[in-house]
Order: sequence, then structure tokens, then C-alpha cells
Amino acid sequence: MPIPNGIPRALVILTLSVSGLPLTVPAQHPSTATPLHAAPMDLDYGKPYIQVMVNGKGPFRFVVDTGTGGDALVSPALATQLHLPVVGQANLSDPSGLGSKSAPIVFIDSLEFAGINFTGVRAVDHGFFAEAGQCDGVLGFTLFRDFLLTLDFPNRQIVLTRGALKPDGGKSVLPFRMPHGVPIAALTLDGFPPVEAQLDSGGGGLVIPTHIADQLKYDIAPVAFAQGRSVSTRFELKAAKLASDVRLGRYTFTHPVVEIHPAFPLVNFGSPPMQIFAITFDQRNLLVRFLANQKRFSLSAPPSPMRLTHVPDNAPPPGNLVPVG
Repeated sequence: MPIPNGIPRALVILTLSVSGLPLTVPAQHPSTATPLHAAPMDLDYGKPYIQVMVNGKGPFRFVVDTGTGGDALVSPALATQLHLPVVGQANLSDPSGLGSKSAPIVFIDSLEFAGINFTGVRAVDHGFFAEAGQCDGVLGFTLFRDFLLTLDFPNRQIVLTRGALKPDGGKSVLPFRMPHGVPIAALTLDGFPPVEAQLDSGGGGLVIPTHIADQLKYDIAPVAFAQGRSVSTRFELKAAKLASDVRLGRYTFTHPVVEIHPAFPLVNFGSPPMQIFAITFDQRNLLVRFLANQKRFSLSAPPSPMRLTHVPDNAPPPGNLVPVG
């Protein structure tokens, strides 16, 4: 999620519409020989929410955010309600890598969902903004290090299983790297070499950093649609329709509408374009698989309000950052 609201990052409240969105994706889970652990997920503003038991109590509403590079975050209200003990301090960063903020780390005996109990979880205690009502916490990407994590957006479920993905020549299975615990894969903008994109289920859209946007051609030129605002800084965000396609493996977004953000160094592939796919992450082998019923899509975005509560300062980041996507 490109910098959280309250957690230091920007949360873009931008609902994107995807033309040609498939109603179902064929179930192609890693192996019928391994148990599947599934749980329903709700999509609010495109972001996936699930019900989680914390220390045997709940359920509580958490968002699954692959753009958060820690195991979990919890709201101060939940930490207080469950009397979660403080066991350390963490520094939260935004995607620019320049801003940071200290927050306590609390210890959770157990997080349970999809029939699996995660024990001994260290979570950052910090407030954050949820545009879809009550949200008690965030499940970060590294929590799923021992599983294949599938976010099956068309069928509205999260699936955990054991096993491994296998490369297929870059058709639907792509390599990724995960510096600071956040998955980054390559996508292609027509006429340019592949660029790195953060795969961010908590993110607000297809976001292009300014230094790349300045090199692109447009069907509809960039126009300001919102003001980003932090405690001490304002900056302008723009939207535009590309004159070229964006490709992710075998899949193509035809002349999509994109957001242009001046603060982020990478492309951000957020939850609205993710909704086309059932996406499986294999952290052990650093592979991600995208499955959809068709190969070409359009992506459009009506203007919506923007809410930012933190922006990077000019100080270099500490070495023990916990990125929150």
C-alpha cells in the first residue's frame, strides 16, 4: 500500500474500474495432494479484508497487504483491548525510503484464520486509516513465508497451502525479489525496457513515479486530480491515460489510466488491477503466478478524494526499517 495513513504511508482512496473483469477464475491451486486452507475475503475499495482470531478472541477485521514488509500491524485500540505486551521498537518507512517513524512492537501469541494458527507473531502497534470502516490490523507479506499465498480476487477467498510454483517462461509465473519484505516484479511499458513494480494488495491503483511518467506518451495528458498532504507538506498528484499498453507476463492492460506520484521511486501495482487475477506468491522460490480468464483488459479511474497523513522527510532512513507498503 503506497505509504499508510496513520501508518506512515499514503493511502490513495481511488476506485478503479476494470473492463472485462472475469467472473470466475479456474481453480488451479498448487497441488491436490496438499491441504488447502481457505477463508472468505471481503473487497472494500478493492482491498482484501479477512476475519482473524487474535489470542483466541475475535474475530477481528484485518486487511491482507502484500505492500507491508513485516508480519503484522495492529491498531492501538486492539493492542490495548487485548493487553498485548510491548517487546521492542520498530521504524516504519514509506515507499520512498526517506521517511520513518518509531512505533512499538507488541507480541501476539496467536493469529488464526483459514484454519491455520500463526504463533509468536511480532506486530507493530500503530494507528492507520481504513477507508472501508473498522479495521483492526494488517497482515503483512512476510507472515506467509512458509506457505503459498493465493489472493483469489474473482472468487473472493484467500488460500494457503504448501508446495511450490514452477517457472513457465514468464507467461503467468514471474520471478520477484523482496527487499525489505515487499514483492517487486517486472512489468513492461510499451517502448521501454521492463520496469520494477511493487505488488501491493493494499495499494490504490496503477501508480507511476514521476521520473518514469515524464518519459511516457499519453492519450490524455496528466492532469491534477488530488492534493497529497502531510503534517508539513503538500504535493500534487496527477492522473493520465497512457498512449501505450502495460504488460505483466502474458497479460496486457490496453492504454490504462494511471496515477502519477512524485514521491515514490517504483511503479505500484495495487489492488484494483489485482482484482482481475487469482495471484499466488511463493516466497521460498521468489515466484508469483497470475491467473485470469482473458489476456487483455482496460483500466479506468474516476477522480476520488486523496488522504495522506505522512510524507518522507529529508533524513536518511535507519537500518532497521519495517516497510509498510
